[in-house]
Amino acid sequence: MEKKLKWCFKIKDGAKFIEPNKVISDSYLQLAKNSLKRAEVMFNERDFLWATVLAYYAEYYAISSFLSRIGIKCENHFCSILISQFLLNIKEIKTIEYHREMRIDTQYYLKIFEESKIREMINHAKIFVAKLED
Repeated sequence: MEKKLKWCFKIKDGAKFIEPNKVISDSYLQLAKNSLKRAEVMFNERDFLWATVLAYYAEYYAISSFLSRIGIKCENHFCSILISQFLLNIKEIKTIEYHREMRIDTQYYLKIFEESKIREMINHAKIFVAKLED
């Protein structure tokens, strides 16, 4: 993991240290909550493509909120997840990497997952966003 973390700080749009910023952190957290609400709406409308995308982005925005709060900016999804996994050491983050792959498969390759998988993803996102809000 250490080698990958170093790589994340070297690449273009990768991780870099910034001043911690509560305003940006709070904005990302609000985006996470809004994405969760929209994911629920899309799920209930049976638009599983956008439900999947929005559930993942709720998790990603929660990670971005956490990173902004501690003074790290990262525009690379893989690296944001990796750094958070390293710093937080909570099991839910490993699942987010899988959700990132689901989002990519759905958004770019039009692979729609089973309804139960998407429901599980949204439920996980709710728990994760609430956990990072604290």
